[in-house]
Amino acid sequence: MSALVRLVDVSKRYMGTTALQSTNLSIERSKTTVLIGPSGCGKSTLLRLIIRLIEPDSGSIEFNGEAITPDTIINLRRRIGYVIQEGGLFPHLTARANVLLMARHVGTSDDEMRKRLLELCELTRFSANLLSRYPVELSGGQRQRVGLMRALMLSPELLLLDEPLGALDPLVRVSLQTDLKGIFARLQQTVLFVTHDLAEATYFGDEIVLMNDGRVVQKGSIKELREKPADPFVSEFINAQRGLALT
Repeated sequence: MSALVRLVDVSKRYMGTTALQSTNLSIERSKTTVLIGPSGCGKSTLLRLIIRLIEPDSGSIEFNGEAITPDTIINLRRRIGYVIQEGGLFPHLTARANVLLMARHVGTSDDEMRKRLLELCELTRFSANLLSRYPVELSGGQRQRVGLMRALMLSPELLLLDEPLGALDPLVRVSLQTDLKGIFARLQQTVLFVTHDLAEATYFGDEIVLMNDGRVVQKGSIKELREKPADPFVSEFINAQRGLALT
């Protein structure tokens, strides 16, 4: 079974507005799948449904063949890392305390946490000297690295990233893009990555899922989207960003 996550006929509405139409989607193991589309198209909703921050109105979601339900999600969340813009850090905790939060919660030993923390600092190129600082004392790029370390602390099978680089200035963003791609390859990580930037989607995506109005319009490589668009919206979306480097 190559898919780690499967969505079958999953939908979600907010107060009468459809956020996600009935959706079928598979997230393949050891690949980076990128969700892209205009604001409000359902990308973030899809991530929140997988990690069960919100409940679907219909359909089912499976993780490694196991249904994600209110009864199973507590244990499954230990196998899923989640990163949002600015890292989603707790401002009253140091970088070290933010990273170790879930590890302490599940009872990881001090020796194991210390070893893993040093491994993650090396992996993400985050100086261990900064671990005692609070989020407000860190740059945007540093906060994102802390958020990534926290998400990777328990060696998750799935990593969810919701526009993690959107708030960063261009130079920092490019540096983090390079580091993230290297980390994904080194860990053979299964990643579901949300962005509105086609160049970023092209850089990261083994597969690109283009969404619009709460539905998946097309899934495939950037080459397939450009050369064999499944809908006029695909060409419209790509042409709107054609000034970007789509290699």
